[in-house]
Amino acid sequence: MIEQLDKDDEVTGVHSGLALAVVMTGVLITAVDTTIVVLALPTIERSLHVALASVIWIIIGYLLVITLLATQVGRLGDMFGRVRMYEAGFLIFVLGSALCALAWDEASIIGFRVLQGIGGALVTANSGAIIADLYPPKRRGRAYGFNAIGWSMGAVLGIVLGGLIVTYISWRWIFGINIPIGLGALLLAVRVLPDKGERQRRRLDVAGMATIGLGLFGVLWGITKLATTSLNLSVLAFLLGGLVMIGVFVVVERSREEPMLDLSIFSIPTLTPSLLASLFQGLGNYAVLFLVIMYLQGPRGLTPLNASLLLVPGYLMGGTIGPLAGRLADRVGPVIPATAGLAMQVVALFIYAQLDLKSGLWLVVVASVFNGIGGGSFFPANNSAVMKASPPELFGISSGMLRTFSNTGMVFSFAFAILIASRSIPRHVAFAIFVGTAKLEGKVATVFTSGLHSAFYGCMVLMVIAAMFSASRGRHKGRLDPEHAERA
Repeated sequence: MIEQLDKDDEVTGVHSGLALAVVMTGVLITAVDTTIVVLALPTIERSLHVALASVIWIIIGYLLVITLLATQVGRLGDMFGRVRMYEAGFLIFVLGSALCALAWDEASIIGFRVLQGIGGALVTANSGAIIADLYPPKRRGRAYGFNAIGWSMGAVLGIVLGGLIVTYISWRWIFGINIPIGLGALLLAVRVLPDKGERQRRRLDVAGMATIGLGLFGVLWGITKLATTSLNLSVLAFLLGGLVMIGVFVVVERSREEPMLDLSIFSIPTLTPSLLASLFQGLGNYAVLFLVIMYLQGPRGLTPLNASLLLVPGYLMGGTIGPLAGRLADRVGPVIPATAGLAMQVVALFIYAQLDLKSGLWLVVVASVFNGIGGGSFFPANNSAVMKASPPELFGISSGMLRTFSNTGMVFSFAFAILIASRSIPRHVAFAIFVGTAKLEGKVATVFTSGLHSAFYGCMVLMVIAAMFSASRGRHKGRLDPEHAERA
């Protein structure tokens, strides 16, 4: 399929299909790491004697670093070359993976995951900009659709390999498999990816990154603490302190010459709803994997491998639909495929919210297919909308901002899921079930499943908000200023 995109060689001067395959590989290995670790959390917790309240940071720490660095490493791509930064990301990611496989205690595994996140940020933030450099606007939607295959394949490999490796080998190999894949992709990237983007003189916004980092950390720490303890002075201090720092971040950004979040970008009509749709989609959907795993391994008592296999059809459908949705976005614009995709994910969440202790497991498969088709429709269309609306000289920043908004939603989605799902039974018990260190039986299982229903309904509300932002892009059609009309 990718070979069809080689028609663009006359435009780009390179084998664009092969170049896209390299970009897809980068997305694939970062996607693997967002799902594979979930199934290994209980084993890692026992093996490294990680405190129960800290094990969640093995995932959140990785996502938080990607969130904070996304715009800044995108800016580095504008300054020093997107391909160069993309390749550096591969190298750092492989190094972080190797060190994670060798981790010996709580501090080391979380610290090495942070290093891995730096590499992941360089890869994900620059991948969208590289595609924008390689393909003209009229063909980017289809290219982003193929890129979505990389994400879906990575997610499938993550959940399947995670189940197999944790069950039959060792949790350390969930990181070890990244090494040969990453090194192979790096060597191929050096050979086939052209550095076509023009260099731009930019400054890093260290003050902005520090203030938003402290703000997000404070709020996340407070929320995750609420999952295991009741509200107390310490938790309240983290929550309020985090909110204050986020406010300081807004003030700082208004005074910076080159802020972390370039607020001028929001003057482009189609860009603002696209970024907000990405934020709320991440907030409403990223928790779904964890909630479903909680249901399958908790109340239903399935093994990690059997639980993961039920979710494979959804990811496969997402990968199949991605190129078609991207092509549709090229022809009719992003509003219809992106909004329809979000509507499909709302349906999936509704089905998940009906699951109980006697539900047929085929319902999980049906819901996962709806969710996969929805994601496969939304991501390429929304990504294409952002990059088409962005000026070429801001491709790196725009791609980074897209990842920042999406990852901010993903980070808080995790904490949001724990907080709501833990309302029905004692918080420490719910948290233990969430990370897989305890199972449910009898009446407690029924009550906890009710808590999961509340979490799914909460995610539905967030997904509806995302769909509203996505649909609102239709109002701006034909009303762009001349400077941006062609790009949007």
